[in-house]
Amino acid sequence: MITKVPEGDDFLKPCNHQLDRDTETPKVKANLNHLRMVLKRFRFSCDGIETLCINDLTLDNESAENIIESAFCDHARRNPDVDPDAKINLSLDSINYGIWLFKGYLNESAFQKKYLEDIAFEKEFMKSFSSNVVPPNDIGVNFDDIGALQNVKDELKELLTIPFKRPELSCKRKLTEVCKGILLYGPPGTGKTILAKAVAMEAGAYFINFSMSSIPPKWFGEADKYVKAVFSLASKKAPCVIFVDEVDRLLGQRRENLKGQQATQATLEIKNAFMKHWGLLLKKEKDCVLVLAVTNRPFDLEETVIGQFSHRLLVGLPDVQSRAQILRVILKYKVLSNDVDLDGVACMADGYSGSDLKNLCIKASLRPIMELYEKDKSERDAALAEGKVPPAPYVSSDVRALNMQDFSYSFEEVCSSVSSESVGMTELQQWIERYGEGGSRKRTRDSCFM
Repeated sequence: MITKVPEGDDFLKPCNHQLDRDTETPKVKANLNHLRMVLKRFRFSCDGIETLCINDLTLDNESAENIIESAFCDHARRNPDVDPDAKINLSLDSINYGIWLFKGYLNESAFQKKYLEDIAFEKEFMKSFSSNVVPPNDIGVNFDDIGALQNVKDELKELLTIPFKRPELSCKRKLTEVCKGILLYGPPGTGKTILAKAVAMEAGAYFINFSMSSIPPKWFGEADKYVKAVFSLASKKAPCVIFVDEVDRLLGQRRENLKGQQATQATLEIKNAFMKHWGLLLKKEKDCVLVLAVTNRPFDLEETVIGQFSHRLLVGLPDVQSRAQILRVILKYKVLSNDVDLDGVACMADGYSGSDLKNLCIKASLRPIMELYEKDKSERDAALAEGKVPPAPYVSSDVRALNMQDFSYSFEEVCSSVSSESVGMTELQQWIERYGEGGSRKRTRDSCFM
């Protein structure tokens, strides 16, 4: 007669079972030895102690004492009239009662330990992250402080002002519920970051600044817990704007990292955690929390990330009228000569971003200050050379007004930082043509309404 040999997992089951028993046997023997030593020290006994099921415990002398003490209390409760001078023989029921209490203590201790760890993490998180949370009254930037970008400002007001300030008007209407994701994209220096701050202030919302640099390296291994705390804080502070600067760094396509595999893995974990908790936010219709992200490189974002932004708004280079408005906002507190023509300066600044225009004005404003400084130094040196008392130094009110010559000098020093022929601008234009401005792809000739 030929016996059929078991195949696959059926063949391994008896071996695995034997291996488990061989592994448990030393642990069970060690547990029983600890219990017997304590029983002997207390001059107790227990019949059939070797039948106890204690293969899921790892006891030491202290834990064995806890079990025997609880077992003795149960024995005394069961036998109130026992002779105190008689030798105590603990029943298996009493021992099992002590084991049951000890297991409950272990579970309670584990729960308490986790609770204390969570409390400690929350305190440390709030301590390190508090500088990234700005109340609406402390933001200090509103739409009036931003020259131009009127179309973008109007659209943001429409998307956020009513849902954040008057949520009762839109919460029951699916099509007008609170927007959960807006992407502002465009060339560098066009005012995307200051626009995001103004959005929060206009909406009366807290502003939470979240970026890769805001995450301490020691918490890279706890990305999910950290990101969850950020979104939980935003929900508690609602209405709230979670601002993500350079979102392509946080949620961009996976690429080789020059700092090695560890940095790449940490970045991936943070990205996955952010997408997870952002997805949970999208399901909470009543939460007035917005993820507002900005980027100069939207073409580095994956399509799954792009799809999370219900609105994608281009913040492009200003035209000549917008440049004139920006100049007026920047120079509203400066004294200008009668010959200054800001419309003319705006025409000369073709291709300049808002940041470039600010640098242009700073450079022009320094020229009269440097002139006065050199004059003050020259007069002081001359007086000392003649043995006279130096004249009183000049003050800010002595600085002359800005003139057109200052701007002409500034144009020689400050150039446009964005080239229309750069690779980045070419990729940006292709991305705009593919996905469209305002949050939807442009329909191809073959597309149709469904």
